Amino acid sequence: MSGISVRSWISSIADRGRELLDLPISTPQEPFTQLVAMCKDLVSQKGEARGTAVAREVVRLWENLPEKDHLRFFQMIQNDFSANRATVIKAAEAFAKDPSEPNLAVLTHASEPVRQELLRRINMAPNGTRAIVDMRETLVGLLKTNRDLEPLNADMQHLLTSWFNRGFLELRHIDWDTSAAVLEKLIRYEAVHEIQGWDDLRRRLATDRKCFAFFHPAIPDDPLIFVEVALVHGLADSVQALLAPEIDEKAPKTAKTAIFYSISNCQAGLKGISFGNFLIKQVVEELKREFPQLKEFATLSPIPGFMGWLRTRQKSKADDADLAGEVLEGLSNEDWINDPEKVEALRKPTVALCATYLATCKRGKSPLDPTARFHLGNGAQLERLNWLGDTSDKGLRQAGGMMVNYAYHLDYIEKNHEALMNDGKVATSKSVAQLAGI
Repeated sequence: MSGISVRSWISSIADRGRELLDLPISTPQEPFTQLVAMCKDLVSQKGEARGTAVAREVVRLWENLPEKDHLRFFQMIQNDFSANRATVIKAAEAFAKDPSEPNLAVLTHASEPVRQELLRRINMAPNGTRAIVDMRETLVGLLKTNRDLEPLNADMQHLLTSWFNRGFLELRHIDWDTSAAVLEKLIRYEAVHEIQGWDDLRRRLATDRKCFAFFHPAIPDDPLIFVEVALVHGLADSVQALLAPEIDEKAPKTAKTAIFYSISNCQAGLKGISFGNFLIKQVVEELKREFPQLKEFATLSPIPGFMGWLRTRQKSKADDADLAGEVLEGLSNEDWINDPEKVEALRKPTVALCATYLATCKRGKSPLDPTARFHLGNGAQLERLNWLGDTSDKGLRQAGGMMVNYAYHLDYIEKNHEALMNDGKVATSKSVAQLAGI
């Protein structure tokens, strides 16, 4: 059953539920008060038709809720739909006396906040999943000044992680014939290398380029991730060259390398939600089927955390703290990029520090750099560093112009992934390992 037909079916259930409840199309009550009442009504519903109808009303009221009431709404959900403390204490005491599986099940059930069930029931509504993703996007924006809402954020993240795992995702090819609505979103969501309008987009979809998107059946018209690929000859070392307007018409038949040069997460409400590993492997397999001559699959990736790490390193007691300070000072000099002597003086120490950052610096067992964390977690190898790989203002600001190639060696993807997940071992080429001194 298609996503559209499923939504139509759910809408018909909600319509029948509206008839049963005799719910009004509009209400004279203050929106926030009505929303609170509907949320409480929703968790008390037993019948599916009535529950779906109430869920749709909750979604409608949320979508029309004034921005000034958003914080109050989240505070209400967290406080009014928490777990019953007395019930939790009673179950915990019973488990402490007799740590049996039945008592553990009772404790687990008692300790789950009611707000999780509320969110599951909101998800019953047509466009309920979309509404919850939008709710979390709003919540994430409020967390910076309202850290007390972290328990609610954790509950939403827990549920969304279950709903958006890789098994549910659908990979689609994006080309010039894709709907204008999706193409507009590609322009809007591009987070790595900004697309400068429709002409630039047409270049990104030319014959020597491929673009893919992952979708979820609950929100079938809104992409979750865009993946942009260039068909080239050998590892790319400059994004400016990769994005040049010239089209290689022969690339689909002659190119031996596929370069992933932009991967953009589209939904702010899914921040921190892992879609699982091996997403890129799925794209690699698709490319391999279409272009069997391809032998090499790699990225040309930004290093968004490098300059921030350099500043932290400078203040640390590490052996290379002074070197980090010197590099920072050099990269901060105005117009250094146009001075050949300064460029050459900065090259060796910057590359060496960048190798140390990517190959050895971690958060737990995972790489510290977010882009490294994604690709190495997907089974790639830290292959090569590229000095002045991105000389745009953003590239210079984020990483002093550095870029990196992560290589996807098909026979080692699973092995690399397991080594990182189990032992925190970063798969690294000999050249990068030597630069990092490991």
